[in-house]
Amino acid sequence: MHAQGRTNTEPARAALSRRFEDEVDPDRVLTAEERGRRAAHARKAHMLRMTAAATEARRRRAESNAS
Repeated sequence: MHAQGRTNTEPARAALSRRFEDEVDPDRVLTAEERGRRAAHARKAHMLRMTAAATEARRRRAESNAS
């Protein structure tokens, strides 16, 4: 199904985008442009935190396997 391009991830992607927009501007007082810019920064920060956590978990797992 994925190889044929018949997946529908748009609803999930829209929900994630909405989550970050709600995080940075819950009352919708910013302009759409500014809200989008801040949401993009929040999304990037979130992904960087997840990457750091995954890297730390892999390091710990490697250390415990080496012992």
